Amino acid sequence: MNYKLIDMKVYGDERGKLVSLEGGMNCPFDIKRVYYIYDTLPEQERGKHAHRELEQIIVAMDGACQFVLDDGRERKEIWLNSPDKGLYIGKNMWREMRHFSYGCKLMVLASTHYDEKEYIRDYDEFLKGLDNVKMGNSKSTC
Repeated sequence: MNYKLIDMKVYGDERGKLVSLEGGMNCPFDIKRVYYIYDTLPEQERGKHAHRELEQIIVAMDGACQFVLDDGRERKEIWLNSPDKGLYIGKNMWREMRHFSYGCKLMVLASTHYDEKEYIRDYDEFLKGLDNVKMGNSKSTC
């Protein structure tokens, strides 16, 4: 599966803590976009899509939520609940976000600018696209 949890280097003293994220250093891609998600209620679900080329690191700045990651062969559930952990999600990974705590705030670092064509929003299309990649057909029908 094309994901990993990243332990962030925390610098701190009696004044507080600091975590620095730098493209090409502790972030495996150049950062093209940063956005954040907040005020999501616990019963809401988000995500339910994959990206063709986009890579992301997601950090729970406050609170917690559960990610369901799927590469077409297996599904993993990962809790994100600490500002010193980043969830790296690579290309062609279906993701769902659920079980948000009240006040959960997620910061997302992305490898590309926003492009709606980058999204795969239908799970069956996602699976078909993976089959095309496996067969060596780089031109997906998605």
